[in-house]
Amino acid sequence: MEKSVCIKWFAAGTFAAVAALAIGAGSATAETAASDTPAVIRDGRIGYVLTHRYWAVHQTPEGKVECTKGYNDGPREQFKQLFPEDGTKRTLVDTQLMREARQWFPDTSEEPFTFKDAGGNVSYGMNLDGKVKATDFTGPDGAKGIDNQLYRAIGCISNYRAPEGTVYHFENEFMRRYNSNRFLIELSGVDSLVNDNDVTVNSYRGLDPLLTDATGQSFIAGGTQRIDARFGKEIMSTFKGKIVDGVLITEGSPLVIPASATFGTSTQHHFKEARFQLKLTPERAEGVIAGYVDVQAFNNHLNTSWSTHHQSYGQLSAPSLYRAIRRLADGYPDPKTGQMTAISGAMSVKFVQVYVDHPPQQVAAGETPAAPAQQASR
Repeated sequence: MEKSVCIKWFAAGTFAAVAALAIGAGSATAETAASDTPAVIRDGRIGYVLTHRYWAVHQTPEGKVECTKGYNDGPREQFKQLFPEDGTKRTLVDTQLMREARQWFPDTSEEPFTFKDAGGNVSYGMNLDGKVKATDFTGPDGAKGIDNQLYRAIGCISNYRAPEGTVYHFENEFMRRYNSNRFLIELSGVDSLVNDNDVTVNSYRGLDPLLTDATGQSFIAGGTQRIDARFGKEIMSTFKGKIVDGVLITEGSPLVIPASATFGTSTQHHFKEARFQLKLTPERAEGVIAGYVDVQAFNNHLNTSWSTHHQSYGQLSAPSLYRAIRRLADGYPDPKTGQMTAISGAMSVKFVQVYVDHPPQQVAAGETPAAPAQQASR
């Protein structure tokens, strides 16, 4: 009798265990199905803060593919060519000050120096005009029609090349150090981080430091960023987009990115049309921001952020680069002169997830920043 009871208890226990496993499996399946909307998405929103940015330069070892003629000369090398130590008497105004003035008052007259464009067929970026042209690149992933003429201008300037390039290094270093550089995006209307055919992306300027690990060198998800609604209004833009196989792809819209560099200078990068292409996870986003970079704003940022001394670290001559960018510019012609005012480019970027703290009045009203008016056709 006792043996029969034990067998029944054993059978009942076995059934319960199997049922529990089945329920657990069902729960796991349900949890997997719900993993498209992780807990960090609140009310269909998820935010990310920028931790790394640099102009996308496709590099081969020692530049053997893209820089077959070598790298460009910088201010010191050019100065020696213009004013050799041959005993000729020269004034400070006609030499050093003249060269400094060329940075702030550039022109496109012919120089006695040969500028070395980056070559090769491969570059990062996006197809911005929907065409495949002879001047376009192929992406590392095989995508055709990549528009990135800025790469042709900066690709053979040591300052922009990783990891030694001064621009590459310090623009990230000072971006992390100063809160004036804080750039946020927030996705809304998010049903899934894997596939979602309709999301909205808003950009903001943040007010708070980045959240780091114990080393202070790596950035971790889960921080909070308050929106700068007072001085950050020009950073606010709206983009329509979709998520395909975990990649955010947006339509184009004007964009301003706060971009201080050496010693806390306050400057910006201006895109007349920017698009995001970011691989998303609940903790991070990584990819490119591509679009048409305003030529004048690029030159202003360069000379505000980088003195001639600092440009010389990596053979970056601002007057020569300005001429190259003007020559290669491929977007937004001036309605009066026909001269192109923007150049296609791409910025490699990394973000970590944050919770975006909206100003109380904006939350109460349910407001989102209005999309800036679209600028003239390219």
